[in-house]
Amino acid sequence: MNQKKVLIITYYWPPAGGPGVQRWLKFVKYLPDFGIEPIVYIPENPSYPLLDEKLLADVSDTTIILKNKIFEPYALASFLSKNKTKKLGAGIITQKKKQSFVEKAMLWVRGNLFIPDARVFWVKPSVKYLKKYIQEHNIETIITTGPPHSLHLIGLDLKKQLNINWIADFRDPWTTIGYHKELKLSKWASAKHKSLEKEVMNTCDTILVTSPTTKTEFESITNKPIEVITNGYDVEKIERKPLDENFTLAHIGSFLSERNPQILWESLSELILENENFAKHFKLKLIGAVSKEVLLSISEYKLNDFVQNLGYVSHDEALVHQRSSQVLLLIEIDSEDTKCIIPGKLFEYMVSERPILAIGPKDSDFENIIRQTNTGVFYQYHEKNELKNQILTYFNHYLDKNLKVHAVGLQQFSRKSLTEKLAGVLIQKG
Repeated sequence: MNQKKVLIITYYWPPAGGPGVQRWLKFVKYLPDFGIEPIVYIPENPSYPLLDEKLLADVSDTTIILKNKIFEPYALASFLSKNKTKKLGAGIITQKKKQSFVEKAMLWVRGNLFIPDARVFWVKPSVKYLKKYIQEHNIETIITTGPPHSLHLIGLDLKKQLNINWIADFRDPWTTIGYHKELKLSKWASAKHKSLEKEVMNTCDTILVTSPTTKTEFESITNKPIEVITNGYDVEKIERKPLDENFTLAHIGSFLSERNPQILWESLSELILENENFAKHFKLKLIGAVSKEVLLSISEYKLNDFVQNLGYVSHDEALVHQRSSQVLLLIEIDSEDTKCIIPGKLFEYMVSERPILAIGPKDSDFENIIRQTNTGVFYQYHEKNELKNQILTYFNHYLDKNLKVHAVGLQQFSRKSLTEKLAGVLIQKG
């Protein structure tokens, strides 16, 4: 029986690191198990802000990978500030009051001249290349995944020219994602972004989103079918190391300026002063890129002596830390725009068998998942006393060697189960 062919158009692919690569890397890994042959189209010469060579091991030798050169204008800006250019590419946008003139200028260019983003110059050559390939290889379905949302414009043109079945996957929203407001958009640019967003959503055949809130938001823009397929966890062979001897609170992943949880730093500072035993055992592990604003707040609350700042590590190393840390921190920006964000690391946190301490906005989608799976606790930014008491409770359980969680219902979030759901959509729509 011949497998159904699906062409997946993505910017992020190994050796790219970070969360953006995980979703489709894992889908591609498991789709053949459900009678679907994935063909992956990626840039030949991308500018990835993070690299993780170990992820290449997840790519099967039999997977067809198509590559085509991309022109990215961020490279032209590197003579101004290589470090700042890299941060923009990684999505690390600092708060307005902290921005330099160069950062403001780059954000203005990014938002007003490159619509929807700086990968837009890849659209025309990709359409030309893929149109021929699709016709020669009898491809019936294409999938575009964003951000970068310019990749959806590739799908838009191919849909118009070939009337092919097109699924648009939104790992994050387009015009309502938090950093969109920071791009200093003119009225014309703002309208252009929204116009393209609407055209994409009303031209594709099916939309995939990663959270229920995003689905609700998109339903006000389009009547096209919208499927929620969250991110998830993979069953990975990770060396099991003993739990940290210290009472470690670990934050894994990018710690952006806007995620700076003052109530956490204040709670920890007070506990250190009030509880000599807590001060003796406590450590804060920071794994991944951490903004200057976050580090400054940590310093202001006199927590520097308790910090282990390990920087960016490979995905495998991050998984080891997840399983060996005492408590895992999950912080999201306190904003209406972030209620729909379900951090990809949440699912790996959930299977680490360590309690999650989460802070975010009210009615967050990831709050519901944490509560449903019994994998941790969630607090809003005004619940400082409750947060402090919970940290102390966790600490006392740690002293009693009884700090653990009893998770339920995790199987639905396994990468293989999620891929089965995706395969159902592909077969139904194909």
